[in-house]
Amino acid sequence: MHTIFLLAVIVGWSTLGYFGAARMRTGTTPHRAPMYVFTILWEWAVVGYVVWGVKRHGSSLGQLIGGKWNSWKAVLKDIGIAAGFWLIALAVLFCTAIALHVDKPGPGIRFMLPQNHLEIFLWVLTSMTAGICEEIIFRGYFQKQFCAWTGNITAGVLLSAGVFGAGHIYQGGKSAIVITVYGVLFGILAEFRKSLRPGMITHAWHDGFAGLVGRLLLK
Repeated sequence: MHTIFLLAVIVGWSTLGYFGAARMRTGTTPHRAPMYVFTILWEWAVVGYVVWGVKRHGSSLGQLIGGKWNSWKAVLKDIGIAAGFWLIALAVLFCTAIALHVDKPGPGIRFMLPQNHLEIFLWVLTSMTAGICEEIIFRGYFQKQFCAWTGNITAGVLLSAGVFGAGHIYQGGKSAIVITVYGVLFGILAEFRKSLRPGMITHAWHDGFAGLVGRLLLK
C-alpha cells in the first residue's frame, strides 16, 4: 500500500505538472524561483515518505542507496564511473532523440531555465536535489519494489524507468520517452554498481549542465 499510494501521488504530481507547464509556457513572466523552491521541498518530502516506509520494514536509507565511501579512492572511483556513464548516456539519448525526431530545445522550454543569478543558484540546488532524491525514489525505491513484485530485475528496471518518464511528461510526450530511456540506463547502472551514488552524481551534473547550457543557447 505504501508503494501504491506513492505511485498515485506521482501520477497526480505529473498531471499537475503537465498542465502547470502549459500555463507557464504561455505566460510572459513565469515565476521560476518559486517553482524551483517548491520542487526542492516536494522532492525531499517524497524522500522522507520513502524513508519512513523502508524504516517501517526494517531497512534504512543507507541500504537503499548502497555502496560506501570509506576513502577518497572510493569517491573518485564513483566519479569516474559517473563520468563514463554520462558520455555513454549522451550518445544513447542523442540516437534516441534522432529516432523519435525530437525537436531541438527551443523557446517552449525557456520557462524552465534560469535567467538571473538567483535563479541560477536555485537551479543548481534543484539539480542537486533531483540527482539525490530522484535516484532514491526511482532507482532506490521503485526499482527494488518492482523487482520484488515481479521477481525479475529486467521488469523492475523497465517499470521504474516508465514511472520516471511519466513523471516528466510536462516536457512533452517524445521527451518523456527519451527520459524513460535515460531511466533505463540509470537502472542498469544501479544494478551493475549496486549503489545509487554514481547515478546521483551523473543525474545532478546532467540536469545542472543542461539547464545552464540551454540558458546560453536560448539567449
